Amino acid sequence: MNTNNTYSSICWLRHDLRLSDNPALSNAIEQGDTLIVYIYDNINSDESTMMGQASKWWLHHSLTSLDLSLNNRLSIFMGDPQTILAKLSKTHKVKNIYWNRCYEPWIIKRDKNIKKNLQENGVNVETTNASLLWEPWEIHKEDQTPYLVFTPFFKRGCLNALPPRVPLKSPNLNNAKKSDLSLTIDELNLLPKLTWYESFENIWNIGEKAAQEKLQNFIFDGIINYKEGRNFPSNKNCSRLSPHLHFGEISPNQIWYAIEDLDEAEYPDKDLYHFKSEIGWREFSYNLLFYNQELPKQNLYKKFDNFPWKKDISHLSSWQKGLTGYPIVDAGMRELWQTGYMHNRLRMVVGSFLVKNLLIHWNYGERWFWNCLLDADMASNSASWQWVAGSGADAAPYFRIFNPIMQGQKFDPEGVYTKKYVPELKNMPTKYLFNPWEAPPEILSDAGVNLGTNYPKPIVDMQESRDIALQAFDKIRIKS
Repeated sequence: MNTNNTYSSICWLRHDLRLSDNPALSNAIEQGDTLIVYIYDNINSDESTMMGQASKWWLHHSLTSLDLSLNNRLSIFMGDPQTILAKLSKTHKVKNIYWNRCYEPWIIKRDKNIKKNLQENGVNVETTNASLLWEPWEIHKEDQTPYLVFTPFFKRGCLNALPPRVPLKSPNLNNAKKSDLSLTIDELNLLPKLTWYESFENIWNIGEKAAQEKLQNFIFDGIINYKEGRNFPSNKNCSRLSPHLHFGEISPNQIWYAIEDLDEAEYPDKDLYHFKSEIGWREFSYNLLFYNQELPKQNLYKKFDNFPWKKDISHLSSWQKGLTGYPIVDAGMRELWQTGYMHNRLRMVVGSFLVKNLLIHWNYGERWFWNCLLDADMASNSASWQWVAGSGADAAPYFRIFNPIMQGQKFDPEGVYTKKYVPELKNMPTKYLFNPWEAPPEILSDAGVNLGTNYPKPIVDMQESRDIALQAFDKIRIKS
């Protein structure tokens, strides 16, 4: 086996598993023969940053799809990126290494050390932005401080900044080469030992082509009435692009300009603007993480450090399993387990229930989502959990407690979503679907529901748990 071939460049892929609109790849290919490398870093990450089980499943298939697009020219490695890149550059006499920047704090720190080491050894390193519309340091208030409220961040910051970079086309891949030192994708052992993920395989198509098709299907069948329809989990007004975005199978720039190019005479401006604002929330989350590196672990607002959280393992387990006795909450948690995804409205509902009705610290929810979500994104996940808990930026007020009964009645009025994931209640009339404990005995009997036997009774009383939460929040408000 010849491992001494000389190559001009290495393109190090991370959260950018695509060929089109990939600045690092395009720049590397321009230099000549290029190794396209993916390194699974199992050395520098700890329990809080190591990829969750659902994400590993997606990564396995995303790498497989990308390797197919590259005609089996993707070089795969596992271990410490600094050691591996140094070895590859020395073995193959590589003079240039290109990568697209990541913005997780631990990766920023790691990459700075890698860049310094490579440059000290005579390797030119160039990094680019391929995962955000705007760099975090480009969007700030006039006094140079970061935004903590979304609306001015998006309207004053993003929309008044220079337009996002126009997407690049796929480069000519004639110069793409593969290292003889490469592992196989299977050798990364990404597929979880628990085979619950098998249900995912009939739901998701993975890879760059699938991401582009999903975007076009959403434009064709989902973006009209997006502003209102996105809140209804049984509607088609949800793009479900988030896993593709997280792994970089599609760039935010490609999505942004696909929306920008739509004819406003055919597509209502309110729907286009609102969808773009949702992309803006992703930018906001990364901005928050960039300026608040402990966001995944620590309360942004420190008064919440004194909140009297409970450690009720039984309640946490009921929440994780979708056995709380509140049908809309249980539907959301079961959707997560069965599909690796949860509708955004339900993420808010189940999050509120965990932290405000069960009084369980948001970290427990963040960790569960991290392991179970296919789109588990450090910035969005931590910012969203702190939002619903009230401890984060632009957070929901402490007194805003989602009522799961009313949320179900309002956003799943026919019960289509709830009955899909809670089939025990498929025969319940909608009048009692979200509050079955209030149904007369004959209604329960006719529906085949025996509370406490084939569907749980509520694990907490809604009004009582709400009152206790408000009292607890009042205490830290007064102390602060």
